[in-house]
Amino acid sequence: MPGRGVQDAAGTGPGRTVVVPRAGERVPARRAAVPQLRPTDRFAELLLAVLSGRRPVHAMLRHTAGPAYDELIRLAERGPLRTRGTRPVVRDIGYFEPREGAIEAFARIGAGDRLRAMAFRLERGRDLRWRCTAVELGGPRPHRAAAR
Repeated sequence: MPGRGVQDAAGTGPGRTVVVPRAGERVPARRAAVPQLRPTDRFAELLLAVLSGRRPVHAMLRHTAGPAYDELIRLAERGPLRTRGTRPVVRDIGYFEPREGAIEAFARIGAGDRLRAMAFRLERGRDLRWRCTAVELGGPRPHRAAAR
């Protein structure tokens, strides 16, 4: 039997065993598993690229349905995520599936010490492709007047 089993000292899990090859023994190379992006991850990045001015709005034309494209045009004209210096990045994504074939998602967008919120809805079409059907962007909250 090639190799020998030893308890995993790296802490990859309780009771897991890793195989350590013996000296001079050839082990077939394994390719690292490439994690599949969820549709929420992909769309958050696409929407960020458009709203930060790195991609034109028409890049989302085939990825949107219904009034979402018009809303995206309106949002992109204002350039809400364009920044000087630090490039905005997706910091966190959360989602909820209200029904099969629909995802309501939010993303926290960070640029330096600023944090913005973006919400979007994805729906799977008959062709099994996900399309953005709604997009909203939250800005800084208005300051409340001090209580007297």
